[in-house]
Amino acid sequence: MRAAPAAPLLQLLLLLGLWLEAAGVAESPLPAVVLAILARNAEHSLPHYLGALERLDYPRARMALWCATDHNVDNTTEMLQEWLAAVGDDYAAVVWRPEGEPRFYPDEESPKHWTKERHQFLMELKQEALTFARDWGADYILFADTDNILTNNQTLRLLMGQGLPVVAPMLDSQTYYSNFWCGITPQGYYRRTAEYFPTKNRQRRGCFRVPMVHSTFLVSLRAEGADQLAFYPPHPNYTWPFDDIIVFAYACQAAGVAVHVCNEHRYGYINVPVKSHQGLEDERVNFIHLILEALVDGPPMQASAHVTRPSKRPSKIGFDEVFVISLARRPDRRERMLASLWEMEISGRVVDAVDGRMLNSSAIRSLGVDLLPGYQDPYSGRTLTKGEVGCFLSHYSIWEEVVARDLSQVLVFEDDVRFESNFRGRLERLMEDVEAEKLPWDLIYLGRKQVNPEKEAAVEGLPGLVVAGYSYWTLAYALSLAGARKLLASQPLRRMLPVDEFLPIMFDQHPK
Repeated sequence: MRAAPAAPLLQLLLLLGLWLEAAGVAESPLPAVVLAILARNAEHSLPHYLGALERLDYPRARMALWCATDHNVDNTTEMLQEWLAAVGDDYAAVVWRPEGEPRFYPDEESPKHWTKERHQFLMELKQEALTFARDWGADYILFADTDNILTNNQTLRLLMGQGLPVVAPMLDSQTYYSNFWCGITPQGYYRRTAEYFPTKNRQRRGCFRVPMVHSTFLVSLRAEGADQLAFYPPHPNYTWPFDDIIVFAYACQAAGVAVHVCNEHRYGYINVPVKSHQGLEDERVNFIHLILEALVDGPPMQASAHVTRPSKRPSKIGFDEVFVISLARRPDRRERMLASLWEMEISGRVVDAVDGRMLNSSAIRSLGVDLLPGYQDPYSGRTLTKGEVGCFLSHYSIWEEVVARDLSQVLVFEDDVRFESNFRGRLERLMEDVEAEKLPWDLIYLGRKQVNPEKEAAVEGLPGLVVAGYSYWTLAYALSLAGARKLLASQPLRRMLPVDEFLPIMFDQHPK
């Protein structure tokens, strides 16, 4: 009976709101942010980078873009111009600072070689962006390298909510690499600490003070000491390596500005940098693998619709067919697998898997299937499951097609494959070596669970191959016409067992 006064209270609040609106007392605007975009030879990653910026959940009217590009030998300048023409008017301000002439720096051996002049030019650019943000009256500036993809569209709001002067969202990579250091030597070099891997692997979660962040980080321009931060020229007492990220770390230390990295959320991905002797193609291959990893771990990267991307040219990479076994009731797996193959420019064909859930005893008998008498799983002791029957029949149908169509060699994938870096390039080189050595082969595992790897002998002349021992899984393999004929000739449907148990029997490596 105490709820009655709520109506008068609600009326009072509504009247107060109308009075504030009439008096011109509006809600405080969101902080103003500058996005600093510095791009060089980034054609491979720029569409996904710009797509992530587009999807940030923050009003574009409260953001300015500061864009610089220089010394490109690819299509980076044109991509940025195209994107700015499409979305630039949505932002509060846009600065466009191109260095249009395609050229290298003096003494630069490759696009990935960092000379002192290149470091200095980058520091000057970042300092220009920082000065612009201060003069424009921004509250924050976000520096984000063009191969850092912020797939979490809440990144800006989450970082601002921490109330920290310099804060980086921890980014995931394919290796131990990330965008922060937990330790730094007195000379300014990286120092390994016990905290790094628990932080990188999210075994400890939160926001942690660190001596240095790089690649992607947010600077609060209103924080105490922030007016002393600079990229160029370095601090008068600076003696550390001449590198923009270390110069800025020293500036933070000298100004007493705390630097943090936050890992309680998944913010996005960072590409592993290539070595100075490597080139743009190596970087592109690394980035493709990063796209594939994001497809698995999520959320996936999405390229900007406002940028023209280089055309994909999928092929069967020397095989007669590339089969993808996929359950119709798992469209998520199917879509991820096809997207992965597309990114690697591999042309795959989906084969609808036989769904074990739809099988009953009479259906199994009608297919001519008899289970191997007395079979028990070597680890669990259970009998063959309907899912395993469906899996075997799915592979069997491909073997039949290989023989019926007289296909000399094919690839077979299950739809839960997770690809290693440069899968396509490594596979192409392997098959070229197999051909050069004239190796007779029936089946080559491309992915498996090795049970006793120490007992497997290397194939002479082919360091990438071993003679397979007892193995589990059939998630990826190459199959020759001769191999398919041998598999069918054994008439496996008459004494069926799981396909990853059947194959070791065929090459005489089953423990029983």
